[in-house]
Amino acid sequence: MKPRILSFVAAVIAAAACMSTQAQSFGDIPESQRERLMPQLEAMAGSNPVSSSSEGDAAAEQQSASRRTSGIYGPVLPEQQQLAIKPFGSELFSGGFRGLRSDGLNPDYRILPGDQITLRLWGAIEMDRVLPVDAQGNIFIPAIGPVQVEGVSHSQLDSIVKSAVRNVYPDNVSVYTNLQGVQPVSVFVTGYVNKPGRYVGVPSDSVLYLLDQASGIDEQLGSYRNIKLSRDGEVIANLDLYDFLTNGKLAHPQLQEGDTLLVERRGPAVSVVGDIAKPYLFELDDESLTGAGLNQLAPLLPGVSHALVRGKRGIMPIAEYLPLKDFGNTRLADGDEVIYLADQRSSNLVIQLEGAYLGRSYYVVPKGTTLHELLNEIEVNPGETAWESVSIRRESVKEQQQQALDDSLRRLETTYLGASSSTAEESAIRIREAELITQFVEKARQVEPNGRLVIANEGNLVDVRLQDGDVVTLPQRTDAILVSGEVYIPQSMVYVPGKSVADYIDAAGGFSQHADDEHILVARQNGEVRDAGEVGLRAGDQILVLPKVETKNLQIASTVTQILYQIAVATKVALDL
Repeated sequence: MKPRILSFVAAVIAAAACMSTQAQSFGDIPESQRERLMPQLEAMAGSNPVSSSSEGDAAAEQQSASRRTSGIYGPVLPEQQQLAIKPFGSELFSGGFRGLRSDGLNPDYRILPGDQITLRLWGAIEMDRVLPVDAQGNIFIPAIGPVQVEGVSHSQLDSIVKSAVRNVYPDNVSVYTNLQGVQPVSVFVTGYVNKPGRYVGVPSDSVLYLLDQASGIDEQLGSYRNIKLSRDGEVIANLDLYDFLTNGKLAHPQLQEGDTLLVERRGPAVSVVGDIAKPYLFELDDESLTGAGLNQLAPLLPGVSHALVRGKRGIMPIAEYLPLKDFGNTRLADGDEVIYLADQRSSNLVIQLEGAYLGRSYYVVPKGTTLHELLNEIEVNPGETAWESVSIRRESVKEQQQQALDDSLRRLETTYLGASSSTAEESAIRIREAELITQFVEKARQVEPNGRLVIANEGNLVDVRLQDGDVVTLPQRTDAILVSGEVYIPQSMVYVPGKSVADYIDAAGGFSQHADDEHILVARQNGEVRDAGEVGLRAGDQILVLPKVETKNLQIASTVTQILYQIAVATKVALDL
């Protein structure tokens, strides 16, 4: 017979008709976004950490504070982090432009004095010569005379020479020309480059080839937007590498002997971090020194909605937090720091299911939805789902469990590893205790809490508000009891009503030699962990036998035992010593 499928809420309401308790929200910022932004926001927009009374917490606070510099308007980016932000375009000269030199024989190449031209005539007259372009820009063809070719493009050369030959030999003469080689030119590269000097190229070379030979632009001082090409003391081209970086455009006149390429000092620059693909220092000209100009350059991530601007106007610090549309009209200044943020909260939550249920695994629900409201949409088979043992895995709870465990371990190390000894015998004992503590702390730091939020209270389900990313666990109904920890044969056994914890431990081979028979825990399917002496067993429970702390120091034993309890609650694991 097909098992009857009924709405989960029917069972829940029957068990918790009168329960309605509000739960505290832990915030809506996703952990992935926090992890990405914290290294930047700690320094630029964070708040001072909460002080702790312990020496270990104070040391951690001091280490965190060392990464920031406080100011009137809060922490600002310290100089070391500012230097770590590279200028936009700094990767340009790591691509090897100097290894991609042009041969100068492209169709648009303009002929210059010193170039070599091959000329072949056959028919009424025979000739096969290599003719140099003289200082006046001519080639001299015997029996025909000088022909002006300076400034003629490579693609037009053949027609110019043919026209000159046919003025003398109108019939029965075929003409072939070829630009055999071009005259090298030397160009001075100076200004804010890493290795100023005189570099050789060909007239059709890109300025990128010459800048790369000079080991690129000085990242701290040089401009990527204000580069001048001068000839005979007159500027013939102003180059902006941002056009090349963003649009692939970099047009400039053909180079000539003695040209000068000057990289000017960097203009107004703005550092940009936050929800962008990569932090950069952007150089802005007068026309783009606005939020709109920066928006076009910065590689914003999807969903960016606000910009935090921090800087100085005169001697006064300023700080503004603006929606992106208003930021577009904001005038920026040299040295400003801009943090882009995706600060729009979704009106929906994504909830995942795990365990024994029917139907889909993910639900998108409106903010403010409670657990009971969600369970009303989920179908289960009451014979397979232990609906009374529902629990929630929550990221914020996991973070709190991890933080509490880290704090306890840090206090343990601070309190006992640094203690002094007055006698040699006491010193030997301290060394053994230090070894014990070090090994224990190393193991404990490898433990990962599960973030389990217990929502059952004496058989009733508390109706908590859901948070984005919650994983609702509907455990499989089972008839097993798991015995683990410090027993000789950890195993699962069938639940038999009336059998005690001691009966199951005896069936698992009894206590191991490291067991602490006074510290036995019972972990429920709903995540609740209780002392074995306080509760009766039921199907699905897990018996955890904790290890004995092998030390005569009662304080250390008490502290380590407390941490073992924390680990058992957070992971359902009895960590061995």
